[in-house]
Amino acid sequence: MAPPQEEGGGNGTELSMQRSRWATRRLTVKSGARKRLSLMTRAQAKNSATEKRQSGVTDDGSPAADGDQKEGSISSSNNGGSAPRKLYFNLPLPPELKDEEGHPIQQFPRNKIRTAKYTPLSFIPKNLWFQFHNIANIFFLFLVILVIFPIFGGVNPGLNSVPLIVIITVTAIKDAIEDYRRTILDIELNNAPVHRLQGWENVNVEKDNVSLWRRFKKANSRFFGSIWHLIERLWKEDAQSMRQRFASADPRMSIETRTAPWDPSHRRSVASHTEEIQMTPVPSPVPHDPDVPTVSSAIENEATLLQNLKGDLINHEIPVSGKARFHKDAWKNLVVGDFVRIYNDDELPADIIILATSDPDGACYVETKNLDGETNLKVRQALRCGRTLKHARDCERAQFVIESEPPQPNLYKYNGAIRWKQRVPWDPHGEPREMSEPIGIDNLLLRGCHLRNTEWALGVVVFTGHDTKIMMNAGITPSKRARIARELNFNVICNFGILLIMCLIAAIANGIAWGKTDASLAWFEYGSIGGTPALTGFITFWAAVIVFQNLVPISLYISLEIVRTLQAFFIYSDVGMYYEKIDQPCIPKSWNISDDVGQIEYIFSDKTGTLTQNVMEFKKATINGQPYGEAYTEAQAGMDRRRGINVEEEAKVIREEIAAAKVRAIRGLRELHDNPYLHDEDMTFIAPDFVEDLAGKNGPEQQQATEHFMLALALCHTVVAEKQPGDPPKMIFKAQSPDEAALVATARDMGFTVLGMSDGGINVNVMGKDMHFPVLSIIEFNSSRKRMSTIVRMPDGRILLFCKGADSVIYSRLKKGEQADMRRETAQHLEMFAVEGLRTLCIAERELSEEEYREWRREHDLAATALENREEKLEEVADKIERDLTLLGGTAIEDRLQDGVPDTIALLADAGIKLWVLTGDKVETAINIGFSCNLLNNDMDLLRLQVNESDASTEDDYLQLAEEQLKTNLERFNMTGDDEELKRARKDHNAPSPTYALVIDGFTLRWVLSDSLKQKFLLLCKQCKSVLCCRVSPAQKAAVVSMVKNGLDVMTLSIGDGANDVAMIQEADVGVGIAGEEGRQAVMSSDFAIGQFRFLQRLVLVHGRWSYRRLAETISNFFYKNMIWTWSIFWYQCYCNFDIAYIFEYTYILMFNLFFTSVPVILMGVLDQDVSDTVSLAVPQLYRRGIERKEWTQTKFWLYMIDGVYQSVMSFFIPFIFVVLTPTAAGNGLDVSERTRLGAYIAHPAVITINGYILINTYRWDWLMLLSIVLSDVFIFFWTGVYTATTYSAGFYQAAPQVYQELTFWMCLIVTPALCLLPRLVVKCIQKQRFPYDVDIIREQANRGDFAAADAAAVAALGGPERVEGESLGSLSSSGKGSGRSKKSKHQQYASVDEDRRPIYPPSIATHNTRAQNGSDGTTYIMQSRTSTELQQEMPFDRDREEETPAVRPSIERTRPSYDRIRRSIDRVRPSFEASNDFTSAARLSRIESTHSSLGHTYSHQRESYAGESSGAQQGQEPGQRRFNLATVRKRGLSAFSKKSIDTTEGEPPREPPM
Repeated sequence: MAPPQEEGGGNGTELSMQRSRWATRRLTVKSGARKRLSLMTRAQAKNSATEKRQSGVTDDGSPAADGDQKEGSISSSNNGGSAPRKLYFNLPLPPELKDEEGHPIQQFPRNKIRTAKYTPLSFIPKNLWFQFHNIANIFFLFLVILVIFPIFGGVNPGLNSVPLIVIITVTAIKDAIEDYRRTILDIELNNAPVHRLQGWENVNVEKDNVSLWRRFKKANSRFFGSIWHLIERLWKEDAQSMRQRFASADPRMSIETRTAPWDPSHRRSVASHTEEIQMTPVPSPVPHDPDVPTVSSAIENEATLLQNLKGDLINHEIPVSGKARFHKDAWKNLVVGDFVRIYNDDELPADIIILATSDPDGACYVETKNLDGETNLKVRQALRCGRTLKHARDCERAQFVIESEPPQPNLYKYNGAIRWKQRVPWDPHGEPREMSEPIGIDNLLLRGCHLRNTEWALGVVVFTGHDTKIMMNAGITPSKRARIARELNFNVICNFGILLIMCLIAAIANGIAWGKTDASLAWFEYGSIGGTPALTGFITFWAAVIVFQNLVPISLYISLEIVRTLQAFFIYSDVGMYYEKIDQPCIPKSWNISDDVGQIEYIFSDKTGTLTQNVMEFKKATINGQPYGEAYTEAQAGMDRRRGINVEEEAKVIREEIAAAKVRAIRGLRELHDNPYLHDEDMTFIAPDFVEDLAGKNGPEQQQATEHFMLALALCHTVVAEKQPGDPPKMIFKAQSPDEAALVATARDMGFTVLGMSDGGINVNVMGKDMHFPVLSIIEFNSSRKRMSTIVRMPDGRILLFCKGADSVIYSRLKKGEQADMRRETAQHLEMFAVEGLRTLCIAERELSEEEYREWRREHDLAATALENREEKLEEVADKIERDLTLLGGTAIEDRLQDGVPDTIALLADAGIKLWVLTGDKVETAINIGFSCNLLNNDMDLLRLQVNESDASTEDDYLQLAEEQLKTNLERFNMTGDDEELKRARKDHNAPSPTYALVIDGFTLRWVLSDSLKQKFLLLCKQCKSVLCCRVSPAQKAAVVSMVKNGLDVMTLSIGDGANDVAMIQEADVGVGIAGEEGRQAVMSSDFAIGQFRFLQRLVLVHGRWSYRRLAETISNFFYKNMIWTWSIFWYQCYCNFDIAYIFEYTYILMFNLFFTSVPVILMGVLDQDVSDTVSLAVPQLYRRGIERKEWTQTKFWLYMIDGVYQSVMSFFIPFIFVVLTPTAAGNGLDVSERTRLGAYIAHPAVITINGYILINTYRWDWLMLLSIVLSDVFIFFWTGVYTATTYSAGFYQAAPQVYQELTFWMCLIVTPALCLLPRLVVKCIQKQRFPYDVDIIREQANRGDFAAADAAAVAALGGPERVEGESLGSLSSSGKGSGRSKKSKHQQYASVDEDRRPIYPPSIATHNTRAQNGSDGTTYIMQSRTSTELQQEMPFDRDREEETPAVRPSIERTRPSYDRIRRSIDRVRPSFEASNDFTSAARLSRIESTHSSLGHTYSHQRESYAGESSGAQQGQEPGQRRFNLATVRKRGLSAFSKKSIDTTEGEPPREPPM
């Protein structure tokens, strides 16, 4: 056995320091002797291990794997500073892995995780820490401390501290509510049940090592938990009693009393840790049991060799206690080295190495949706040496060592080895031999996955907690703050500066005045301490800070919290974002960043489950040179729309034809044979002509070809078949790829039903007859091979290899010199399928001889067990047999987008938002979806960054290759990637050129994200309209988001639906999770949860824009109103020697921000609308002000501040003139110029001015806003009258009747607001008339009724009454959930619409080809005035001419509407595909020879179009003679071409362009 590693897991530096301290510690004589002995033993062991590694020899004399640097042995050279780990099972730990007390040195994290921000212990200090990041909070805390000292003139310290306490408390409660759901999910997850082996000793971890701190935290958690459960129980008891009373009054069963169906997403906590699991009723096989599956009889001669490669971990010679049993335990109690048994549909609690499964071949199926977003099943294999483990007693007898690499976040790579000793069969009494087996990613079950279609799986835990791959990709839950909140600190600092200046002026002036008079001022008594001007000025300074404190508005923060909370409530209540199918509204989970949603410039989206439904439908096929299938795809609809055809009418006619064809096809299948597994509603392959050929109506040759093709689909796959009971029964297929499931499902519908796997083969019902096909070998698909193969023994004894894969890959492996005609015709059909936006595959076969297969199998088995370069050797062996293939045909599958995705992407693009797709899917799939959803179009040059792993061997070489590609592509834009270009890019928020898109894979992304290349890569992406990052890990997704967010200083939004999206959701400024039917990790980590991608347009363009504009206006008005109030007090100090006396009665100061002015400005932040929601969606360009951050700018802030100073001058001096300069006596003979009376004169006009100013700045004057203005103005009169009528008002007693009876007061009440607001009104009028904003123009159009149709359509979609002009859709929702949720928005109608009536979303391109595959040309831009009839008449498709052309091989004559439609589109303008390699054209495929070089993937192409061919041919020119570039058309204008094109179309028949 290889020598054990000296260092365990955990922090190696810390362990070394601990050993050093122990080694230098002085001990007693007895302890010292034991210490010296231990040191000597360790030194000897270390030297021995070093010598063995250097000599490459193990203890038993066999070569050491470490010395050989094999793949199966994990060296510490590549661990990145983290040591690998060794796990021992039923073997003692070696001394090198123990400390002086015999405890394991290796330390592993607990399996308990926490995604919540707070714990009961950390909530108060951590929340206070976050809250006091606000400079204003620190300032107000300082003021509270300052007021405690009476010398500074504080009136009531307790009263002054109330606002700060209220703000801190309310914010803390809000944060606690936000974090509560995360905490609950953590508790459910950590206490979820798992079956762990108990009653045996796990030597890898220390038992009962619970620190004092952990015990304290446990006690604390139990204490707070008991309090919470007590409150919850009391609340439930009250609710139960109410339900019982209700039930007694109404005996009918209520909703609450019904039994709810079990929801697997809500995990049940461990009920009992002693619940025993029944043992599997299968006896444990002894070593080399003949029942263990062996190799096929075709290679029985190699049985001896294969037997040597097999192993058995069970040592039947060691005694066992028999106490070991699998019991239920909580996830959090799992530790590294535990045996666990996972059952079907269970979620994996940790990263587990599979030892055995219920499948005899050791296979199990996992769903990795939470990791990579893919819902298709993936096959994982148990170790060959562990498949004999079945029961707990087997685990007790298993002796082995696992060498594992350190924890690392790569989801697609794992390197390890298992080593054990075993006696060989030819020497059963000899010494056990050292044996090993490599462990790869296919043997590892990752945390977060689900076990599917497997009864059970048994394995050992290798990574726990934050060492698991999913947690290493997740990151720490960040605490997000809105951008305005961050920028607000600067403005608060500015106000601090103004406050400092005011206080210094007051201190200096008061000190000078004190020095002149040498006496106490009348209105502010200092006492004996005011002895010197300097001391007086010092005290005055701090007193002024207290008096002028409103200049830094403490109420601003609590008001913003209220505004954001109400905004979140209205977002939640908007029925326009309610997804009825899963009862999912839009749920704001972070209430304080709604304004950030209105400034988003970049959106990063996952693909699978976010943009697509991940539902594949088999639409068309080509078999033996004959095309089959009727379909009208989204891409074809977009093509028709660009040609001027009415898509809705066309779709209606075509769907009627398809429906009739479906009836004929089903009738023909029923007549052919009674297929019990055919369900009419599930059938997607509509091909009556195929059914005729299957029945033999067009000859035996085509009949045999169709049967063999469908049989190939039924045999070449790795799907799992499930039979659902029913009448008739239903076969459900789950596969690694949804494409594969669609292929097998179509074979089922056609009469070739896969029934399942048994006895090493596939059971297939062929046209009503059950047949068994032994599977000899399966060569699985991977992204580099782009194909998969199955070797099957046919009933007649022949061995056939069926291969399916990408068209270019299959064509390059076809047999030379054969099937020339069929290859050409199939290539043409595949080209047409691609034009329709369908995903194409080719199917081929090869017949193998017994000898050929036997030789290949020997090489394959040797490669499969190699410890070094195993993947390369397997691919090399597969390449030898997957050649000289015979083409059978091709398939075409449609991947359906989610409803509304293309429209949403188009709207977001019009708004100036750039969308990037970050997906774990392969490049080809992502490009296909990009074209289908309007992300890519045929006018784009598709830039491809690709560095292959085989291109270099060192990191420097990879970096150099990536840099060369970046440099080449940057030269297209005359850029070098320097710092100056980055500065310009940060200021440029305009949309990039629409002619470029970029595609990059995960391996290349690894290098371009390095520090030396990141800036160049960012600048290149900035020039592209769309960016697709494929095969990326969750950590890479987060890195891309971070690069854009920090590099360009922009606001970012990430949206996804799986656990693999959590990292980028947390990294972005705004994270949106899509609540799917499975997996809620993304939702729980997000800031907003929605039901589908289409709701993003309403969240961003409506609520986001509203929230940003409202918050910006609210903050500006808040600073403004406090400037008026504070500066009015300052102006008064000029007349009282700056003795810091209050001109306002103290209750006015308290009421000012609480009742006098707070409600209108809060309602402005909650309800104001510049335009309605329908107009916001109709004119998405209005959103660009948020991207450019024009609503909240420093210029706007200072303009409002200056306006506030001006109005403070008017508010103070106009009443001052009326009162002081024109003395007036009250009814009792007293002068009203007294301080408090003057304050009343100033306060009333100031409050009316402020509220009037807020009303002017408000767009929407609804009744609630007007009512708040009136009530706020009336309240100051009410309070003054009530308060001054009591003697509690002291010096303010009877002020109301004395002031209100004066004519001068009412004159001030009119003149002051008029002079204050007049400049603002004049400026707004000039701006709207002479310099209108975009929103001003749109508002005028809306007032004219230009958007009335859009409003009516929105109301009709909601099913509600006609609304008042300007009323939002969100306001139509009632307060009750039931009534509000019953309404549907215009986006929800698709959920219940029949599939045949599904709306058509025309993408900009049909498929992933960058050339004009959709049949569009220049004429589509210059012939918009033509009708669909005229265009159809001009189509250069001539049936007579086609019939005259002699066919190379005879074809079956029949009517194929779908084939003819797409053929016309291709024949109209046939572009050249020779410059593009992302899709292989018919001409190119027909020339491919049987070579083994893969086709390149270059996505650049010439952007020429044959747009002028049609019109040119009509004028007598040769086809192709007249060409022009679309860029030239755009530059010169379309009018120059349109008239000429239209005029020259008369009189001559159209010519057919060259094929």
